[in-house]
Amino acid sequence: MKVKVFETAKEVGAAAAKQAAAKLNATIAEKGSARLLLSTGASQFTFFESFVKEDVDWSKVEMFHLDEYVGISDEHPASFNKYLRERFIDIVHPGKYHLISGQDDPEETIAKISALLSERKVDLGLIGIGENGHIAFNDPPADFDDARCYKVVNLSDTCIQQQLHEGWFENEDAAFKQAISMTCQKIMDCETIISVVPYKVKAQAIVDTLTKEKTNLVPATLLKEHADVTVYCDKASASLTDAATLAKFA
Repeated sequence: MKVKVFETAKEVGAAAAKQAAAKLNATIAEKGSARLLLSTGASQFTFFESFVKEDVDWSKVEMFHLDEYVGISDEHPASFNKYLRERFIDIVHPGKYHLISGQDDPEETIAKISALLSERKVDLGLIGIGENGHIAFNDPPADFDDARCYKVVNLSDTCIQQQLHEGWFENEDAAFKQAISMTCQKIMDCETIISVVPYKVKAQAIVDTLTKEKTNLVPATLLKEHADVTVYCDKASASLTDAATLAKFA
């Protein structure tokens, strides 16, 4: 794992976007197309702002979706479908994209997208880290051994509180309690992983990820076993991590 620290979230987003674009371009040159996995959330705003401006042949990019709430409408303000359409799909028009429907039968949705995902390895995964250390919606204690591509999960209280803090729902009663999420094993199957993790609210998750041994109580610690993962932090998200620890991952 490599960790790169920048002054601001805007700088984090721009730097991560450049690496992501370079990976896609190299993959397209080698394979003729590239498979991309995208996460969402407030922490990814600056990344998407820069990413859609990068010089990539988007017609040769096939996009997959990391997770979605069970039961949510595609037009709900918190819908990750809506998020990705507005911030990525409708701007760059990728050659192919596969969104997770929140309103269709979950098991049918999982079977369909899993079959598509299994056709070829994902070249690049953008994987955020939650305030509780989750990756996708694999909340602690996460299942590191589930070999499926996607599954239905129950969201933890800490995860729901993060969604409320970010303003996606008016109150806890309005928040969705289940989601379709990519599994930890399938996330780790991405050839390259970039994790964009700015803001002070992520500081504890960052220090726990970097200092703890692999534990399902901090799911992001699993990422340290991946051969090619870069975590992008701003000064705020790195603020609880000492210089010696950051230097180990420089």
